[in-house]
Amino acid sequence: MTSEDTSLSPEISALHDVSQQSYPAGALYVVATPVGNAGDISLRALHVLALADAVACEDTRNTRQLLNRYGISTPLIAAHQHNEREAAQALVARLQAGERIALVSDAGTPAVSDPGARIVDTVIEAGLRVIPLPGASAAIAALSAAGLVADQFHFAGFLPARAAQRDSALRKLAALPATLVFYEAPHRIVETIDALCAALGGERKVVLGRELTKQFEQIHRCALKDAAAWLQQDSNHQRGEFVVLVEGAPEQDQDRAETDRILAILLSECPVKQAASLAARITGLKKNALYERALELKAGAGAED
Repeated sequence: MTSEDTSLSPEISALHDVSQQSYPAGALYVVATPVGNAGDISLRALHVLALADAVACEDTRNTRQLLNRYGISTPLIAAHQHNEREAAQALVARLQAGERIALVSDAGTPAVSDPGARIVDTVIEAGLRVIPLPGASAAIAALSAAGLVADQFHFAGFLPARAAQRDSALRKLAALPATLVFYEAPHRIVETIDALCAALGGERKVVLGRELTKQFEQIHRCALKDAAAWLQQDSNHQRGEFVVLVEGAPEQDQDRAETDRILAILLSECPVKQAASLAARITGLKKNALYERALELKAGAGAED
């Protein structure tokens, strides 16, 4: 940088820094785009979207609208969940020919509950380079404003649509001490909150992030048992895409999960009475209580069969 460059405005200086970055040919650029507010796009993202030979995108109409906003006319390639495998092979061929390809989803970071992971995997397996451009993520935005104090979070994405599969998934998550992070659509949010309350209990804190970064953004925190009432309070509360954060399991739930794990192992090899007796020796808990819990687990396993 010359002495004249020191007088540049911060905006011009930032653009200079972006342009000085190395952008190798024959590489896939995974580009995060805004989840709502178009102002959340990064300078590097704009630079790469304009520099690329093509942009692989989930929906060409949505991406064209985004690019038009910034005066970018890069050609688009459809790469969505229904053609991802085929698109991946076509993209590898173009990368091998030395092109730069940008990969985007409709909103946020590709491959996070969006198409993209298969494409990235195929490109890596072909020995080609993948370069991430970080940016907007609804999950991270919600976590930063939630105030749920935990050293860990577990991203679960969208829960299964069918009740039995959803309940099974929640049982596996119930004892985790990490904050649980879910995505949910407006037409399923009430059903999902009811399922979370039933599986995890009503006392845990829940944070509902609705329409994040958009005009009608709301972030509401309450006990799980009160979340359904808040959703019913105003029809607008059920509109838009949701990020749902649930407080991690309290210590007693974690202890119970470990006890259940021990009992399940013993029940696979021993009668109920013997399993309860051995579990009592391992955990130091009362044998009668363990016997009752073993019966519940045995009955539950039989029902699932």
